[in-house]
Amino acid sequence: QLQASGGGLVQAGGSLRLSCAASGRTFSNYAMGWFRQAPGKEREFVAAINRSGGRTDSADSVKGRFTISRDNGKNTVYLQMNSLKPEDTAVYYCAAGRAILSTVIVVGSEYDYWGQGTQVTVSS
Repeated sequence: QLQASGGGLVQAGGSLRLSCAASGRTFSNYAMGWFRQAPGKEREFVAAINRSGGRTDSADSVKGRFTISRDNGKNTVYLQMNSLKPEDTAVYYCAAGRAILSTVIVVGSEYDYWGQGTQVTVSS
């Protein structure tokens, strides 16, 4: 089970940190990712991290502003979002996928489990 939290309303230029707490499985066996879906749009990849946390990837639209990290001791993955823009407004979902140690998963269909989503709204 994945439980996302940390969303909210923030002004443009502000910051938020999303958290996704995992339970029920060995967290360190899973690559993790964040995706988002804005109203009327397709779900899109935001950022991903491998099992150990040593490798990450992110979408061009968030590079330099968003940082994904994980704490395997706390079974939690984070998304630090800085310099937020109105176009970052979306429901953000975390996902977990079984993978070998070095793999970073950027394709949504390759994830096995999804959280319920947390709303992020950025006002201009």
